[in-house]
Amino acid sequence: MAATVSLVAMSASAQTYPDRGITMVVPFSAGGPTDTVARLVAESMSKDLGQQIVIENVGGAGGTLGAGRVAAADPDGYTILLHHIGMATSATLYRKLAYDTLNAFEYVGLVTEVPMTILSRKDLEPTDLKGLIEYAKANKDTVTVANAGIGAASHLCGMLFMSAIETPLVTVPYKGTGPAMTDLLGGQVDIMCDQTTNTTKQIQGGTVKAFAVTSPKRLDVLPDVPTAVEAGLPGFEVGIWHGVYAPKGTPQEAVDRLSKALQVALTDTNIASRFAELGTMPSPEADGTPAALKTKLESEIARWKPVIEAAGQYAD
Repeated sequence: MAATVSLVAMSASAQTYPDRGITMVVPFSAGGPTDTVARLVAESMSKDLGQQIVIENVGGAGGTLGAGRVAAADPDGYTILLHHIGMATSATLYRKLAYDTLNAFEYVGLVTEVPMTILSRKDLEPTDLKGLIEYAKANKDTVTVANAGIGAASHLCGMLFMSAIETPLVTVPYKGTGPAMTDLLGGQVDIMCDQTTNTTKQIQGGTVKAFAVTSPKRLDVLPDVPTAVEAGLPGFEVGIWHGVYAPKGTPQEAVDRLSKALQVALTDTNIASRFAELGTMPSPEADGTPAALKTKLESEIARWKPVIEAAGQYAD
C-alpha cells in the first residue's frame, strides 16, 4: 500500500510540474550578454510552462559561483542554470572546482551560439584586421586587451586571438562586460573581443571600430564587417554557445518538461527576431535536447583544454 501511495504521489507530481515559479541562475552580472539571452529565453519558456521563470544573477569567479549554486541546489526542477561556453572552459581554467562539470548536472538543451566580434577603440590606428595584427605584434608590450574577467566570453576570445596571432598582449580584466566596454568606449583600453549581443549596437553607432566577426559567414545585422577568415585570420571561428542545466538528480519528468519548453522557445518568432537584432539566432529545435547539450559540452571541454594549458592562464 505504501509503495502504491508513493507511486501515485510521484505520478501526480510529474503531472503538475511546475506548480510554482522557477529560478534561472545566470552566473554573470545583470545587463551582460548572457543575461540578455537568459531573459529572452526565460520569458518564452515561462509562457509554455505556465509559471514564471525568475532570473537570479550570481556572478563571480568566471561563472563558477553561479554554476556551483545550482549544482548544490535541491534537485526538484525549480532551480536551473543558463550558462555559456564557460561551462566547458572552467573545467580546465579552474583546477579546483566545487563541482564535477560533466556529472553535477542534468542537461536540458542548447539555446544559441553567439558570434564574437574583434573590436578596438574607434581612434586606434589600424583600419583592417591584418593591420590590427601587425600593430599588435609591433606594440605587444603596450597594446591592451579588455575582458570581463577570467572565464568570461571576452576573456576566452581574447586568449584565442592572442594564440592565433602567436603574440601575448597586455590583458586588462574587469568585473563584468559593462565596465570593460565603458573603458573601450572611453579609449582607456585598445582591443576587446566580445559577443555580438553586447557589441552590435556600438558597432552600428560607430562608437567602436569593428575588424571582424568570428562566424563562418557575415552577419545580416553587420553586413559590412568581414569574417575573421575573410579578413586574414585563417581558421578563427568561435561562437559563445549557451545551454540550460538542472542539478543532478532532478526528476526526469521535470527535465523533459523543461526541455520541451525550451524547444518551444527556440521556435518562438519573438525570440528569433530579438536574437537577430543581436546578431545571433536560436539553436535548431533538435538541439534543445539533453543529448545535444551533453555532446556539445564534452566536445568543447576537449577543444579548449589544450588552448588553456598552452596559454598557462589558470584562474586558481
